[in-house]
Amino acid sequence: MTVTFHIPGPLRQFVGGNSQVDIQVHGQTVRDALMALWMIHPGIRDRLATEQGQIREHINIFVGNENIRQTGGLATPIFADAEISIVPAISGGAY
Repeated sequence: MTVTFHIPGPLRQFVGGNSQVDIQVHGQTVRDALMALWMIHPGIRDRLATEQGQIREHINIFVGNENIRQTGGLATPIFADAEISIVPAISGGAY
């Protein structure tokens, strides 16, 4: 199945400058999709995941409009033509 990843500006350098990456996934979870992405673009892995393979605290991943932190984490199911957005958390600034 094909999955589309939406890549934020700061991470595009790790995927050839693309804002969107279509990946063939042989699996049914977000973990499977990320593993497929990392096989093709290994440089992005360390920006998204810890050494233990967990998504970094400051990274949010959405399948459609749902944050995977509320839908099963890396075990969140995906379907053909799923759209996965990688969204770094934003902090700081002044009022």
